[in-house]
Amino acid sequence: MPSLLLVEDDPSIRMAIELALTRQGHRVTTAATGEEGLELWQTQRPELVVLDVMLPGLDGFEVCRRIRRTDQVPIILLTARSDDIDVVVGLESGADDYVVKPVQPRVLDARIRAVLRRHGGSVPDQADVAVFGDLSVDRSAMIVSRAGVPISLTPTELKLLVELSRRPGQALSRQQLLRLVWDHDYLGDSRLVDACVQRLRAKVELVPGDPQLIRTVRGIGYRLDPPR
Repeated sequence: MPSLLLVEDDPSIRMAIELALTRQGHRVTTAATGEEGLELWQTQRPELVVLDVMLPGLDGFEVCRRIRRTDQVPIILLTARSDDIDVVVGLESGADDYVVKPVQPRVLDARIRAVLRRHGGSVPDQADVAVFGDLSVDRSAMIVSRAGVPISLTPTELKLLVELSRRPGQALSRQQLLRLVWDHDYLGDSRLVDACVQRLRAKVELVPGDPQLIRTVRGIGYRLDPPR
């Protein structure tokens, strides 16, 4: 039974989501503020965090940033607005996905399970390693390293890099990447891909502002190139 931390300040919404997720087989701990959420995250170490953006005191963006300083636990944001700015700020803060309120319990449960699948990964029976210069993507152990030094990636960043590494030199559209990484392809969610690519470049490119591995294919999406 997956352990989840739900941080939501509205009591009625918090109770409704907790009840719905519990019925779906999740073990849910709740918090009403960002500060309380951080305390519970530190003491209970949940497998996933569902985090409201608009919280009293520390907002969801700041809570997400603080968790990401030391932990790659999957994070799903709840936002009352689908404004691009809100969504992009949240994703750039390190969130893996987002769900717009009012929350549909089945949609949230599906997103949670998709993120947890990425977090768990799949382990093939034999070694499966792709090498791009000094960057190594071990798809069997789900470990990325540069010159032998492991690179800490979120489950979504890791899944994105793994999928790109399976198709070196091939341009993948944002919709293809949404299906491969996020298990859905809603047209409005292409910003999930762009924000995740930006975060991934910051970790795996030698010069993130001049990417040599993860290339933008104008009008299409992205491809992973071996270094020249």
